[in-house]
Amino acid sequence: MVPEFLAAGRFHHPFGVESVKDDCPGVSLAKLALPPATVLHPFGIACRMTTKIPLVPKRQRPASIRFRMTLCRAVLLLLSLVATAPLSRAEENTVVLNIEPTKEHPRNSEGSFVRLKSGRILFYYSQFYGGAEDGSAARIAAIHSDDSGRTWSAPEVVLENTAGNNVMSVTLLRLASGRLAFFYILKNSWLDARPYVRFSTDEAATWSEPKLVVAAPGYFVLNNDRVVQLSSGRLVAPVAFHRSRLDDPHSAKSFDGRAIDLWYYSDDEGQTWQQSWSWWGIPVNSNSGLQEPGVVELADGQLFSWARTDQGVQYGFSSADHGKDWTAPAPTELKSPTSPASIKRLPDSSNLLAIYNDHSGRFPFPPKRRAPLVAAISTDNGLTWPKAKLIEEDLNGWYCYTAMYFVDDAVLLAYCAGDDKVGGLNRLRIRRITLDWLPTK
Repeated sequence: MVPEFLAAGRFHHPFGVESVKDDCPGVSLAKLALPPATVLHPFGIACRMTTKIPLVPKRQRPASIRFRMTLCRAVLLLLSLVATAPLSRAEENTVVLNIEPTKEHPRNSEGSFVRLKSGRILFYYSQFYGGAEDGSAARIAAIHSDDSGRTWSAPEVVLENTAGNNVMSVTLLRLASGRLAFFYILKNSWLDARPYVRFSTDEAATWSEPKLVVAAPGYFVLNNDRVVQLSSGRLVAPVAFHRSRLDDPHSAKSFDGRAIDLWYYSDDEGQTWQQSWSWWGIPVNSNSGLQEPGVVELADGQLFSWARTDQGVQYGFSSADHGKDWTAPAPTELKSPTSPASIKRLPDSSNLLAIYNDHSGRFPFPPKRRAPLVAAISTDNGLTWPKAKLIEEDLNGWYCYTAMYFVDDAVLLAYCAGDDKVGGLNRLRIRRITLDWLPTK
């Protein structure tokens, strides 16, 4: 990492030292034909005194000149240390944005990233304006970054609330055809919540009319940042279905929290959707069932899916036919509270990265709370997760609903980062982590 003032090629030091960046490191002083007062730095920086110095024997030089030359050498040594120093921990794992709750927007949560062809990164998220509960009024807002996620624009609304309750929980995808896809849930009542998708052919400047992903009536939850496109081109959307206990659409008592999981897939980039042959409930007594599932394509083409439970562990499934049929759910090695996990493959690798609330005991954890937040690596397709590092270690925090996006040499994470003061789901945080920070060794 070279400081900007060196990259610019030339700078003037306040003590009268002019430094010139040499484009050909290692070239001798004689070949460069630099004046005798020039000092070559081993990293290719030529330093010369801007004040003319008479060429006199070293012992006869005035003390002020000897001081300046000593200072020049010290400055060059310091610059070499700066230029060759590794990234600090703060630069490797940095919070780049907090979207705090306000009176107008008491909750900001559940989003997703996508990169435009221009290089700009878009982030869409759920912006609540009628309360902070899951059923409160919300719309979709957007921010963008033009520097690979280091800084972000002010938010603007991209989709107003057209539902009885809200629109929320975004997935953004760059499709193989080049189009963009924008998934979200439209919640009308405690009896009616279904995922929709829109498409853009002009880099998110405009979006098509919405299409239903699930045509059947009912309450279907598609979490944020969950839809994937397989190497075959097929889209897979993992969905949790919640049955109704009563027929009152305005009463939470009508909602059955015990979810069953099914998967919807499309072979025409979202124009039509089919339901998987398999659907599964949890095979033990549970108040949660299998909630908020996710899916990832493994390096061998098989699919791995997972869901949160109240059993202290994420349950997993697998599919060998691109999502039509799925194995029975079984506990995985991801021990966690009733909180969603996020899993993606690392770029150019078969290894998996999981972001979740690790309650295995290798880090301190408060029972039933969504803390700490941990990054873990699996090298065996999700069977084990032996390598892990803490992302958020405040045990009074509340970390969940992560969106994950790889950009350049880093991963962007967006997640709820609340606490008892502001509310668990109400603060949205974006963090930028370089890939070499991850627990890959």
